[in-house]
Amino acid sequence: MKTLIVGATGATGRLLVGQLLDKGHQVKVIVRSPEKLSEHLTNNDSLSVISASVLDLNDKQLSQYVMGCDAVASCLGHNINFKGIYGQPRKLVTDTAKRLCQAIKSNNPNKTVKYVLMNTTGNRNRDLDEPISFAQKSVIGLLRLLLPPHVDNEQAADYLRTEIGQNDKTIEWVAVRPDGLIDEEKVTDYEIHPSPTRSAIFNAGKVSRINVAHFMADLITDNKLWEKWKGQMPVIYSQSF
Repeated sequence: MKTLIVGATGATGRLLVGQLLDKGHQVKVIVRSPEKLSEHLTNNDSLSVISASVLDLNDKQLSQYVMGCDAVASCLGHNINFKGIYGQPRKLVTDTAKRLCQAIKSNNPNKTVKYVLMNTTGNRNRDLDEPISFAQKSVIGLLRLLLPPHVDNEQAADYLRTEIGQNDKTIEWVAVRPDGLIDEEKVTDYEIHPSPTRSAIFNAGKVSRINVAHFMADLITDNKLWEKWKGQMPVIYSQSF
């Protein structure tokens, strides 16, 4: 099985790369700074590294890179600094999702390709009736005005929900929504829910990045798990928090 990953040098992305390699799968990554990948990863013969900014690649190049891949995973996010939050590209996650999905379709694959998007519990799944309080709705409205990355996350998931949808012949998708991310060394027990079980703003839970990577890797490699969650936006919490 072969997976293309973008955002592979990020805190969660590099863990996803490791999880898939440990399972014996082939992994291809598109990264701006290959030197940020650990030697443990780059010394693995099953890893292919493409040194580029994904949005700088042309359509032909992207089509070539996704060709033959069974899955594409995005762990992209904006850097938490002034340039990362307010600079360009403001729609990094959304534009990347659109271009990668278009590249998948351009190859006319003979089977569906999985697209796994790392998202956030701050984004509601508008396919479901996910009630939130007036106070939380007000805070999220403020985030939309002040934090472009939040809007980017919302629009990326909305693209999958509304443009790819539930019945696309070439792409199936899952948008994984972690709550407050923390660092842990090992995978621990975690819970998966169709919708948040607590307020992402006023009563946020926690989940380790390695647990998120573990769940994303299982989605990619376990078809039974994929069938359970495809076309949905599952929320993940670590059980110990």
